[in-house]
Amino acid sequence: MFGFGDIIRRREMLDGREWIVYPVRVVEDTEDHLAVYLAKGTPLTFGQGDFRWGTHPWANFDHIWQSDGVLQVQRPGDGYSVWHFWKGDTFSGWYINFQEPMRRDARGFDTLDQELDIWVPADGSSFQWKDVEHFEERERLGGFHPGEADAVRTEAQRVVAMLDAGTTWWSDRWTDWSAPAIWEVPGRMDLSAPA
Repeated sequence: MFGFGDIIRRREMLDGREWIVYPVRVVEDTEDHLAVYLAKGTPLTFGQGDFRWGTHPWANFDHIWQSDGVLQVQRPGDGYSVWHFWKGDTFSGWYINFQEPMRRDARGFDTLDQELDIWVPADGSSFQWKDVEHFEERERLGGFHPGEADAVRTEAQRVVAMLDAGTTWWSDRWTDWSAPAIWEVPGRMDLSAPA
């Protein structure tokens, strides 16, 4: 388990290589979940060479996290994480990021964003699907492994069922959390040396 305030590595792995790497701070690490904080201004490091999905889309912007900080909470085995967004000091909503289940190592964890997302506004209005067209295009072009797109859809329907029933596990626990003011933006993380 990682300790409160530890700086660990979050990597998205594509084609067996690092597609994007950045540091996050540990908020809470238990058997049930790992909560980390991505601070505004955090440096992002992008993998080099050819990837089946091309260059990471964030590489077209400054190589730092642009928006206000975000809390990312993921549970072992889940094919999604819950990102808690703020506008300034005001909680604005939850972003359900469908991704490969996290895989831990001694330096942090690995995953891979799978395009599809859901936005759940803090004001209680209806949730909105995000990036559906990107997800469907990636599937159409053969960018997913066999069965991967169907697995994402199945996980998405599980989340929708929780939203419809009002049984989300994250809303009561994390809505009022805020990052300690003393936390500084972590430094850049380099790509791992090739094996």
